[in-house]
Amino acid sequence: MKKYLAVALGILTAIGGFVDIGDLVTNAVVGSRFGMSMGLVVVVGVLGICVYAEMSGRVAAVSRRATFDLVRERLGPRLGMLNLTASMLVTFLTFIAEIGGVALSLELVSSVSYLLLVPFVAFVVWLVLWRAKFSHMENVLGLLGLCLIVFSVALWQLGPDWGDYVSQAARFAKPGGEKWTTWAYYAVALFGAAMTPYEVFFFSSGGVEEKWTPEDLGVMRANVFIGFPLGGLLSLSIAGVATAVLLPQGIGVDSLGQVGLPVAVALGKIGLAILIVGFVAATFGAACETGLSVGYSIAQYFGWQWGKYVTTREATRFHAMILVSTLAAVAVLLTAVDPILVTEASVVFSAVALPLTYFPILVVANDPDYLGEYVNGRLANGLGLVYLVLLTVVAVAALPLMVITGMGA
Repeated sequence: MKKYLAVALGILTAIGGFVDIGDLVTNAVVGSRFGMSMGLVVVVGVLGICVYAEMSGRVAAVSRRATFDLVRERLGPRLGMLNLTASMLVTFLTFIAEIGGVALSLELVSSVSYLLLVPFVAFVVWLVLWRAKFSHMENVLGLLGLCLIVFSVALWQLGPDWGDYVSQAARFAKPGGEKWTTWAYYAVALFGAAMTPYEVFFFSSGGVEEKWTPEDLGVMRANVFIGFPLGGLLSLSIAGVATAVLLPQGIGVDSLGQVGLPVAVALGKIGLAILIVGFVAATFGAACETGLSVGYSIAQYFGWQWGKYVTTREATRFHAMILVSTLAAVAVLLTAVDPILVTEASVVFSAVALPLTYFPILVVANDPDYLGEYVNGRLANGLGLVYLVLLTVVAVAALPLMVITGMGA
């Protein structure tokens, strides 16, 4: 029974933890502007994160070591440093966006400027990362993030033409009046939001924190192959309600309040109240995950003691990096940079860093010195190589599309 409860809890927290500020904003923007025409991008992105999360989780369970703990050892210091630099910068940019997202969520409730809330939010994030147990942090925030299911309830309540939604997604075609470059730019952004690098860093490091063994592979795979796809359905619901409410009215999304507007239309004040709880939990949880991921990546690469399974005194440098990155994130946000703009930039730069993030995982997952009999099979390698090619194409296209379109303007 304990094992089944672990599977159920893991799936629920995977659903609640899948959607962060990048998914919230990007899916809403795409739905309000392009309808459901990019639904397949979400599906492809979710399958991709499942493929590589399973690899990273298997590496953690079998080797008892996390991703960056093996990158330098397996690939050498130069390639490892390139991987570290690109991935860490993207993760830090995402960390900034998540802290800004929490502040924006609280602004919806308090009417206090998010700039005044940023230092408070950052302090609470740091305090949780310093003092809270890993399992409590992950489970509580993941379960509260399930409040975002209100998007799916709202979509059902709105009662759209489901056949038309499926038809739009299946055609995967640019709506009339939009430029191909703009449409492609948002497709890249949506793909980057689904395959954000920090997710696999946190997932594999969390496996080490929770002391996974090969006996836990079944639980890990259930979390990945059930929880992530259900989280993907939640992402599609965000795009779906935006398509139903915002697109016909020509309302664009440039604030978190507009992301939640369709839920308020469908479910009223109660639905909106539940949604705001989900906003806070999802963005706060993602802020904790990205903050930890910055510390994980640097500490693992340099061989420092890391993790919440040891005392703060034993992992001083790991906790120092979390504190420094938190202070730096506050400094950036207090320049009054728009958190929504930071979010949009973070998902595009995530797309740029994807090959550097996922190539080492594919290499390590094929190394019998680390995994023995648990190395990749033909299916995992086939999907991994297909996605590596796709990730490279997306990475090459991301920055030119950002420049050409003026970030999708």
